[in-house]
Amino acid sequence: MGVVPSGPSRDLLLQTLVKNKKHNMALSIYKKMVCSGALPIYMSLSALVECLVHHSAPQLALGAIGLMLKQGYTINLYIANVVLNGLCCNGFVVYAEEFLGELDRNHVSPDIVSFNTLIKGLHREKRLDEAMSVKRRMESANIAPNLITYNILMDAHFVEDRVDGAMMLLEEMRMKGLEPDVFFYDTLINGFCRRGDVGRAREILSIMSDKGLSPDRVSYTCLMRGFCQQGNLKEVKRLFNEMLKNGIRPDAVTFGSIISGLCQVGNVEKAVEMFNFMLDKGEEPSNTIYNILIDGLCKARHFSNAFKILEVMAEKQKNPDIVTYNTVLRGLCEVGKIDAAVKLYKSMASNTNHVESDSWTICTLVKGLCTEGHLGEAEQIIRDMVKQNKLTDVAPYTVLIGAYLKEGKVQKALITWKRILQSGSIPDSRSYSALINGLCKCSRMNIAKGIFNKMRTSGPSPTSFDYNLLMAALCREGSLDQAGALFRDMVGGSCEPDVVSFNIMIESSIKAGNVEFANELVGDMQRKGLRPDALTFSVLINSFSKLRMMAEAKTLFEKMKAAGFLPHYVVYDSLLKGLKAVGNAEEIINLIQEMAEAGVALDDELTSTILTCICNLPEGHNISQLLPTPLESDASGLSVMYEAERSPKASGSASTLVPAHSSNQNKSSDNLPAFPWDVPPGNLLPSPSSWANPVSLNQTTAPPKPEKSEDALFRDPVDFAKAKSPSPKLNWFC
Repeated sequence: MGVVPSGPSRDLLLQTLVKNKKHNMALSIYKKMVCSGALPIYMSLSALVECLVHHSAPQLALGAIGLMLKQGYTINLYIANVVLNGLCCNGFVVYAEEFLGELDRNHVSPDIVSFNTLIKGLHREKRLDEAMSVKRRMESANIAPNLITYNILMDAHFVEDRVDGAMMLLEEMRMKGLEPDVFFYDTLINGFCRRGDVGRAREILSIMSDKGLSPDRVSYTCLMRGFCQQGNLKEVKRLFNEMLKNGIRPDAVTFGSIISGLCQVGNVEKAVEMFNFMLDKGEEPSNTIYNILIDGLCKARHFSNAFKILEVMAEKQKNPDIVTYNTVLRGLCEVGKIDAAVKLYKSMASNTNHVESDSWTICTLVKGLCTEGHLGEAEQIIRDMVKQNKLTDVAPYTVLIGAYLKEGKVQKALITWKRILQSGSIPDSRSYSALINGLCKCSRMNIAKGIFNKMRTSGPSPTSFDYNLLMAALCREGSLDQAGALFRDMVGGSCEPDVVSFNIMIESSIKAGNVEFANELVGDMQRKGLRPDALTFSVLINSFSKLRMMAEAKTLFEKMKAAGFLPHYVVYDSLLKGLKAVGNAEEIINLIQEMAEAGVALDDELTSTILTCICNLPEGHNISQLLPTPLESDASGLSVMYEAERSPKASGSASTLVPAHSSNQNKSSDNLPAFPWDVPPGNLLPSPSSWANPVSLNQTTAPPKPEKSEDALFRDPVDFAKAKSPSPKLNWFC
């Protein structure tokens, strides 16, 4: 074992090693000391604490602190702050809070460093309110916050988008006589740029100059990145030249920020120019900068230039990492260059630097192969990865299952599902959702219900998305009772129904003639704090129009607009057909005029509906000047989508809705009151007594049954979210 130094020599040696950052050697000597039976003394334990913190083991450092206290030693403030910093930096902020409380009980008074350390740790976890509470606590202990305190809290306010609070802190600083320094102003500039307010950030730069403070590299870097992201290249160029004129040399971070900003707005030509300028100035790009530029080039479909950047990396002996390969693979797969993607994938393993593919690599390649119809190759790649024990999750399987079901190959999909289970992997929520969704679309409802029940009993808990998938499919096949049972299961369980869930049940109820129950559902929606979205209104308007209850449909149409939703041309189509059915010529003319004034674009079916309505109008009506403009061919692809949706092939006996996650719902009413209607909750639909022509399930004379192609009441909420008029593309560089 060797000779162990005496107590004083041992302590001096440990202290010297720790001061010189030789933590591994210090730990080795400490272990030998303990093994020899030597009792560690205070200085040895202090050195041990620092070593453990350095090795990202602050919890063990707490154990060493406990050993010190057990032997009758007291903790000094320096060691306490070292432990606090270690806990906060390694994500143990809860323990740091407890440790700060223990200091008082052990007669150690925290100082400004202690409090700032904890405040910074809370900021890292985005716990601003608790950080402000610590600030008040330090003030009550007669410890005045310093510039560092305010700097941390200022940044925390900007991160959580609380600009007013940040400005109050700035005013508080000035009242206390604290003058901001360059670092503080940099925080302000970065904060404003991060939220897109580069104008105010530019003002801060001017304020710095007025106060005799010289902006540093960070000041210019933050500002240039902000202007890049807004496409203001003229200001970027001016700031860059100003920085050089002031003798500030741009570093890799500066160049990387500008290149990243240019790539984000799609100006890859300027990004390449800046990259070449960086090389000319002798600044060595990091792998991160290479990856940012390659990503930008791939997104712009400039693959030849992306491969040239890879060649530059090779010349400079910079080995492409997995991020580099994944970036290029994704770009190639997105444009259908699947042969090149496979070739690149195979080169990863054969290269001298040998980059191991990860799950993201396999998932990207499998998805690309499936999109191009090469399902056999995709399956083979998965098999190869399984043989090499390199497949770490089920994501590639999930992609393959979805592809098989999209082509109607149910048996192949189920075999792939079985392989997941046999491999010992546990299917995740996405895997279950992909399988259930595909089975529902293939009309294999019994299997879909079985998988769903398996998910409820032994898999991940079903989400509202999973419930909605199955409910919509059950409604399509007419199993309304089963859909209702699922809905009740949601209401009484841990997975609350969302707007899409209510939309499915509302439409199904109206379709079955149970308008009163649909009214109750709308009331339940509002009582749960859920705002009806564009799809809710569209479903109701469509349904009432088909039932020829046009007064109710028109009332809902007005409420839809009042709630901030832009009616889709499908809504206008439903209203026109309903008005034509009841022979209301005046309302038809008014609605067509409103469409013309609103600039509603037309698809083929709406054009046909308008022409049919015009042909059936009494003589004497001249509306040739009121017709809306035809739908542009490039209007976000909505024409193609809705034509497919309306076609007999796409329509079924029930809904054609494929529900989407609630995060895709229309957000345009976020700033409106909770219930933007002028009626109490539950009365969005008219009361039974006010129905003009109520339709009963037992009614002997039913209204004419609509054509099958018009029978699909459900429409995808994502499609309705796109229902707004197409926005013109912004030209950032005009």
